[in-house]
Amino acid sequence: MAKPLKGGRLHMRGRAVLAWMCGPGREMAAAVAARTAHQIRRNLVARRVFSFPHFLLLFWMVILLWGERWVFDSKVQRCEWRNWEKWPKHANPHHLVFVADPQIIDPHSYPGRPWPLSSLTVLITDNYLRRGYRAVQSQLRPDSVFFLGDLFDGGREWRTRPGTAFVDPKWGGSRSATEKKWVGTWHRRYGQDFWLREYRRFSDIFFKPFNAGGGVPGPFQRGRKLVASLPGNHDLGFGAQIQVPVRDRFGAFFGETNRVDVVGNHSIVSVDTVSLSAGTSPYRDSHDLKPIYGPVHEFLDEVQVRKRKLAYEELGVWHGVDRGLKLRHKVEDVGNADLSRVLRDPGPEAVADLPTILLTHVPLFRPPGTPCGPLRERWPPSRAARKQQQQQQQQESRADGAEEATVRDDGNAISVVAGYQYQNVLGEDDSADLIRRVGNVVHVFSGDDHDYCELEHSASQGRVREITVKSFSMAMGISSPGFLMVSLYNPVDASGRPLPGSPDTTVQTHLCLLPNQFRTYTKYVLFVVVSLLLLSARAFLVPVLHLTPFALEPETSPRGGPSSLLLPTHRDKLKVEPPEPAR
Repeated sequence: MAKPLKGGRLHMRGRAVLAWMCGPGREMAAAVAARTAHQIRRNLVARRVFSFPHFLLLFWMVILLWGERWVFDSKVQRCEWRNWEKWPKHANPHHLVFVADPQIIDPHSYPGRPWPLSSLTVLITDNYLRRGYRAVQSQLRPDSVFFLGDLFDGGREWRTRPGTAFVDPKWGGSRSATEKKWVGTWHRRYGQDFWLREYRRFSDIFFKPFNAGGGVPGPFQRGRKLVASLPGNHDLGFGAQIQVPVRDRFGAFFGETNRVDVVGNHSIVSVDTVSLSAGTSPYRDSHDLKPIYGPVHEFLDEVQVRKRKLAYEELGVWHGVDRGLKLRHKVEDVGNADLSRVLRDPGPEAVADLPTILLTHVPLFRPPGTPCGPLRERWPPSRAARKQQQQQQQQESRADGAEEATVRDDGNAISVVAGYQYQNVLGEDDSADLIRRVGNVVHVFSGDDHDYCELEHSASQGRVREITVKSFSMAMGISSPGFLMVSLYNPVDASGRPLPGSPDTTVQTHLCLLPNQFRTYTKYVLFVVVSLLLLSARAFLVPVLHLTPFALEPETSPRGGPSSLLLPTHRDKLKVEPPEPAR
């Protein structure tokens, strides 16, 4: 006997489904809809809607909105530019924000932390970074944002190409015992694909929300700018242990690691100091480290020319001076071409050297124990150091040119130490040479330490002021992360020289703190305890004070039994069915 065709079976099943939908299915849907409507009518009464549990639920919704959203906007809004700037009324300063050490969490951060705690850590820290950065953009609308390195936590650990051996250099310091245990797993599991996912993750947190600050720059600003190309030791490594392919990958996605930007009539010079430090490494004589430090030295050799060229072009735009090259449309041999009109260096006569801001991930050298000031969170200035500093301030009669004695406060200072793939401050020679070669440095901004530090350097480093910016992340060992707001105002003429009445100081700064997330979690725990106590107290008082209970009383059917759409229970059947006749 021939089997029925497959199409015939499908047709029969379709008819059966349609018959069920038109019969029992429709009746069941109508019954469910009626039951739902009935329950809605029972619950939409005043004593239910305005009940204590609902008020408690509303309270928790407000608490969570405050802790996860509103507190970020509130904290950042307190730092409005007009609240602390002290420029003339007619000024239109350039508003700049420095973000340091976001160090997005990855397998390198907490290698022994099990799942799901590890995934929860990533989720919480990413949300904190995202909400804090969105608040910066939406509330402050900065003209420029510069990152100060350590964008990733384990960026230096991930292989650059599939199938490529990733081996630590045989020279330099050794890893900690914990890292030695996990390094094989990192190099085996995480490579280029993982790094690209981390790059997309970083972009989602910081690049995409940049437009929340608006696409239109502030008054008399050429445009909004975001620069994230300054590397840190967690991105590349440090000194002689940097692997060039890792640095090349970083530069390919984030931009030139050594660069000059002209913003707010200031030259901002970013220097890859983690690579620069390889030039003074004790391993320089025994290993070829020039591929590491060579590009930085080439940049520093021509940095002053770059500053003049960029300032010359920028000032030409603002003052309407046509400084573009006008060359004839002619094809000729480069050896015979007239290159005299090609702009190489306008020279100091054509354009003045704009005030220069130096950016470095690693802070400049300072003697051990140099205090960081009262805004440092972990170790505020000691009482003895404050007293000694006050005494020195009262002794203003010392001879001119004498070196100022430094108050030593080891607790309040950045430790001058080094280890595997890190060094807390640059070498003394590197620091002095960097200031000299960049030239006209009026301020230095750095990262790496995770906490705030402000000081004035010695005469050998030009007595330049430096601020080490707080980390933007809640996972870097500080309770209140933050960022630095910088206001730049330097009115100049077409040649870059200050206009009459220009301020002597062209840079103003302000530390802005983000919420203390651990304090927020503590409040959550407190509110949970209070909520449980209130619910327990109400449950105890309902029968005592004859309060209306929150739970609805069971409904009764017309026969006196509980109402239900299900089949009658055994008790209902006993009441309805007559007894069997005796035999």
